[in-house]
Amino acid sequence: MIRLFWQASDRALRIARSLESIPALLARFVVGVVFVTSGWGKVHNLEKVTAFFTELHIPAPALQAVFVSYVELVCGSLLLVGLASRLSAIPLIVSMIVALITAKAEDIHGLSDLLGTVELTYIALMVWIAIAGPGRYSVDRFIVGLRSRDHD
Repeated sequence: MIRLFWQASDRALRIARSLESIPALLARFVVGVVFVTSGWGKVHNLEKVTAFFTELHIPAPALQAVFVSYVELVCGSLLLVGLASRLSAIPLIVSMIVALITAKAEDIHGLSDLLGTVELTYIALMVWIAIAGPGRYSVDRFIVGLRSRDHD
């Protein structure tokens, strides 16, 4: 009976290891699509974004609107394909922190409110990507594979 348990456990572990790149791909895909979509919308409606940033009392709202819009579009695109993923996650993390401090601050009255925000979920996913990397199914991994073949 114990032998069957260990065999099943070993098999489950092998299966899990064969799938370990899937979470990174899913995280990059979800965050990438969200930010590409958001950034695209902002880039094509900068006046509205500037007005919103003005309401939030964000300094230099027109400049910040352009900056944030392109950060979301470019960094989201890079995350989506897995290129410079660790680096691309950092400006998006900062953007979400600013969103929490400015746009969401009035809605956050405690830890449970903070934990319930989509912005914190995105931050958690991007921190994971920044630390763990983009996974096997990424342009970053493809480039690393090419470089290692060139050095052989």
